[in-house]
Amino acid sequence: MSTRTLRGRFQWTVIVPLLALVILVVTWSNHDHPAILAAIGAALVGAVLAAVQHAEVVAHKVGEPFGSLILAVAVTVIEVGLILMLMSSGGAAASTYARDTVFAAVMITFNGIVGLSLLVGASKHRLVSFNASGTGSALTTVIALAGVTLVLPRFTTSADGGAYTAFQLAFAAVASLVLYGAFVFTQTVRHRDFFLPVTSDKFGRVTGVIRDADGDDHADPPTAKQAWFSVVLLLVALVSVVFLAKLLSPSIESGVAAAGLPYAVVGVVIALLVLAPESIAAVRNALRNRVQTSLNLAYGSAMASIGLTIPTIAVAMIWMDGPLTLGLEPVQMVLFAVSVVVAMLSIAPGRAKTLQGVVHLVLFAAFLAVSVQP
Repeated sequence: MSTRTLRGRFQWTVIVPLLALVILVVTWSNHDHPAILAAIGAALVGAVLAAVQHAEVVAHKVGEPFGSLILAVAVTVIEVGLILMLMSSGGAAASTYARDTVFAAVMITFNGIVGLSLLVGASKHRLVSFNASGTGSALTTVIALAGVTLVLPRFTTSADGGAYTAFQLAFAAVASLVLYGAFVFTQTVRHRDFFLPVTSDKFGRVTGVIRDADGDDHADPPTAKQAWFSVVLLLVALVSVVFLAKLLSPSIESGVAAAGLPYAVVGVVIALLVLAPESIAAVRNALRNRVQTSLNLAYGSAMASIGLTIPTIAVAMIWMDGPLTLGLEPVQMVLFAVSVVVAMLSIAPGRAKTLQGVVHLVLFAAFLAVSVQP
């Protein structure tokens, strides 16, 4: 990340968090007018994008493995804040917001980000290559996380309606943290080379890894001053996101109900918002023939969405009333199963054509279709 890139980001990432904080303070006691709600919504979107950008700057400064953790924690704070604020407002679907948001994040990453990256990359470079060992490890971890937290609750018998008992929820939370921690250690310490962008021959066979000028596989980090500046603005953006979501949550629920849409659509909107920066970054890397980085972003985002969000929600349920439904519905389970099979077949060869991208995107479109009309 060059100094010019950082300066370009600061042109808007400095203004947006501060503006979001001002809008939060000004509208806290009076936010019923449609124009005010529109301003709150715009500020919320801007604060989310700015928060992720500043988290990336801080993560790049501290290096691995702590950099990945900082970025994941920042995204998780945004996701959890949006979920908890919606759950705290009550409503008919409060118990399923966490499940719907996490599942939407999985489908967006599995099929949306991966599909778009493969399609864009292969369209420009004919074949795209990646390390199947590293990407396969990430995919395996995501499948295990989703199985424990989203699939298993639908089949347990100690609690009804796709919910876990307190003991089962505690186990799922601990298991999620263990899986996520083990993967972060593998990716950033033990087997780091498996997750670096690769070079390939004309047949798509991997020939080596891509290294930058100083040999550390990363752009030069920002200065300490830039990093601390981003820390402050990151905190401002996160506070703004959480409390702006609280102001907006009643309007989101009433708007979904008025449109006659299922409440699961709220989870899709939250996931799309949170994953927007990762989606943009993944496509940019695919255009540069660095699909390995695109896949790291996709599966890493899915992993953080489950492995950090579910434990945090589990702890929050100590103070919140009402059930927490995690088990997927039958239609969701079928989509997840098909997506897993397709992902495994796409990753196994270590190279992909445009066809694989199209297949993933069609599955993503199917997910959106059944979310709007089950």
